[in-house]
Amino acid sequence: MAQIFKAKKKPLKQQTLTLNITAMDHQGRGVAKHNNKVCFVSGALINEQVTARLIEDKAKYSSAKLIKVIKPSDARKAPFCQHYNQCGGCQLQHQEINQQVLDKQNAVTQLFKKFAKLSDLNWQPPLLSKPIHYRRSARIAVMYDKAAKKMRVGYRASGSKNVISIEKCDVLSEAFSDVFSIFETLINQHKALHSISHLQLCQNEAGNYIVIRHTKAINDEAKSYIQTAANAQKWLITWQDSSDVIEQAHLPTPYYFLDKFNLKFEFGLGNFIQVNDEVNQAMLAQSVNWLNLQKNEQVLDLFCGIGNFSLVLAQYAKSVIGVEGVASAVAMATQNAHTNSITNAHFHCFDLTQKIETAQWFNKSLEVLVLDPSRTGAMAVLKQLPLKQFKTILYVSCDPVTLARDSAIISQAGFELTKIGLMNMFPHTGHIETMALFQRR
Repeated sequence: MAQIFKAKKKPLKQQTLTLNITAMDHQGRGVAKHNNKVCFVSGALINEQVTARLIEDKAKYSSAKLIKVIKPSDARKAPFCQHYNQCGGCQLQHQEINQQVLDKQNAVTQLFKKFAKLSDLNWQPPLLSKPIHYRRSARIAVMYDKAAKKMRVGYRASGSKNVISIEKCDVLSEAFSDVFSIFETLINQHKALHSISHLQLCQNEAGNYIVIRHTKAINDEAKSYIQTAANAQKWLITWQDSSDVIEQAHLPTPYYFLDKFNLKFEFGLGNFIQVNDEVNQAMLAQSVNWLNLQKNEQVLDLFCGIGNFSLVLAQYAKSVIGVEGVASAVAMATQNAHTNSITNAHFHCFDLTQKIETAQWFNKSLEVLVLDPSRTGAMAVLKQLPLKQFKTILYVSCDPVTLARDSAIISQAGFELTKIGLMNMFPHTGHIETMALFQRR
C-alpha cells in the first residue's frame, strides 16, 4: 500500500509581542505588522499599543491573542456583559458604539479598493438602532459539559465549540431575559430533557416563540415541566424533532408589521426574518428612497425570502417579480401578497444557480434589480444575468467581502456605484450589513 508523506507541522514558538494597532479589519479585529506580515489581534482597537501572544503564524499573515493593553484607545470602554470575555456572541463591546460603525465603514472601503478597485465611495448616513435588546431572534445552544457533569444552556465560547452557561444576554429581546436560567435548571433536573440540542427564539407581534429542537423522543411528562414554566413567562412553545418539521399549527401564526408601509408579514418559524426590527424598517424605507421607483418600472427581486423587499417596492412600481430558492418562503411571500391585497407582486421558487434567462418568469422588460443574498453573495447569478438590461441595481449585503467582489462584476458591466451605506444590524459584533446602489452609466 502506498503511503502518503505528510510533513509535520512545526510547533509554534511561544512569543509575546508588543504591537501597534494601525487599523481594524472587517471582522472587528485589530491589525498590526509583525515580521513584515499583517497580524490580526482580536480585542485590540486602532491606535492602541498592546502585548499579545502569537497563536497562528501563516505565510502571509499571523494572529495573536490580546494579553494587555499598554496604551488604550479613546474609544475603549468597559464591556456591559458579564460573559463577554468567554462568550463568542459579541466581539466589540469593548469599543464605543459610534466608533464601531466608523471602523466597519472604513473596513468596507478598504475591501472595495482591494476587490472592486473602487475608491471615494459616496457613503450615506448609517442606519442605527438601540444598542441593546435589539435581537428579536436567536439560536441558543444546549450541550452536556463532561467536566462539569451538567447540561449547559447558552452560547458557544469564543473560538470553541464548547457552550458556556449564560445568566442573561443584554442584546437579546427582554422577553427572553430568563430563558437561560429557566431552561438550564429544568434540563438538569429532568434527564428526559437531555436530548434537547438547541432553542430557537423568536419575538414578534403574535407572541414570544421558542422552538425546542431535540434529537430523541421526549415523553409528555417531561414536556409538561417545560410547558408550565413557559406559561408563566407567556412563551409559546413548540417542539422540533430530527425530522426538521416544526409543528406550529396549534400556535398563532407569527408575523411582523411595517408601520410606515402598513404591511403585515406572516412567516413560519423556519423562515428567515431580519434579526433587528428597527434596522429592518429603516432599511426598507431607505431602499424606497434610493430607488425612487416610478409607476411604470418593473422590478426583479432575487433572494426575496418572504417578500420583505418585494411587497414594499410593489407599492411604488408597476410590478415586482420575487424569486427565492426556499419553497416555504415563496409560499409565505405569496400568502403575504394576498393578505395585504397586493396584486402586482408575483413569486417563484427557483434555484438561482440554474440558468435564469430560460426561466418562465424572466423577461427583458425588467429594469430594476434587487439582490439580497446570503453571505456567499450573488456572483453565480450576476455572471449569467444580462445585467445591461437593468438601469438600476440595489444590492443588500450581509458580507462585505462578497459585496466588494460582486461589485467588481457589476462595475465591469457598465454600472456606477452611486450610494453606499452601512446598516448596523448587529451592534457590538463584527457583522457588517451594507446597502449599495448602482446606476447604469
